[in-house]
Amino acid sequence: MSTEFSAGRFAGAVPLDGLARRSSNTQAASAQTSAVGEQPTVVDVTEATFQREVVERSLSVPVVLDFWAAWCGPCRQLSPILERLAAEGRGSWVLAKIDVDANQRLAAAAGVQGIPAVKAVWQGQIIGEFTGAIPESQVRAWIAELLSVTGIGQPSPAADPGYVQAQQALDSGDFEAAIAAFEKLLADNPADAAAKTGLARAKLRQRVSGLDRGAVRAAAQARPDDVAAQCALADVEVADGAVGSGLRRLVELVARLSGSERDAARVHLLELFDAVGPDDPEVVAARTALNRVLF
Repeated sequence: MSTEFSAGRFAGAVPLDGLARRSSNTQAASAQTSAVGEQPTVVDVTEATFQREVVERSLSVPVVLDFWAAWCGPCRQLSPILERLAAEGRGSWVLAKIDVDANQRLAAAAGVQGIPAVKAVWQGQIIGEFTGAIPESQVRAWIAELLSVTGIGQPSPAADPGYVQAQQALDSGDFEAAIAAFEKLLADNPADAAAKTGLARAKLRQRVSGLDRGAVRAAAQARPDDVAAQCALADVEVADGAVGSGLRRLVELVARLSGSERDAARVHLLELFDAVGPDDPEVVAARTALNRVLF
């Protein structure tokens, strides 16, 4: 991956101005919806919305293009990282997701040759890019450099050397070092939401490291109301990408139990909320369901 940013015109096989003209009616219809809402952190982009969502938006904030496809395994690894970092950025940059199967002309215009492909657009120009799924620590460093080059937004957690060190330890599988580093960040700033998420994620990965998935699942099936067995399977499901299944498992467990066991399941569920991130749709849905169970 190259993290060197340099200006370069966004040009290719398809004239983007022509695309914008052909889709002007669609853009006008969707512009009203976005005008009354908050500044988005993630947007889905098509030919119809590219001019407004990417070219025009990049005049005020950096726009990061994520070229992906449903069949692309590495895309499923990288996209959640980008979405999470965009949420943490709180509008200092915008993630624009482009499905290459549905928008082949845009992919061709951007010179995409393989996916996932990520390109940074600023002032209507591509100023940086990388291809392939890379570790979160490298994505954070790339975003930090993008914000530094463009001079947009407040300092990101990615720019904090302590945060980069913690994330690198997590990426390398040194969970004890990652936990210690995230705990130090939280001790210095208890309100650091990114560090809280990082700590919960490091603890989750430490818990599932080396587990026999088959044995965990068998134990959970044999003991449906056992807190330890159900929490272990929920951990595995969340860590392996089945976030909704893992969270629903514990919501349902809380609904069935009472007393100290119910409280233990609830606390573990809240820890998983922290690990996934508060803005994740599965967390929002599970939190709503949990509130219905509790209140």
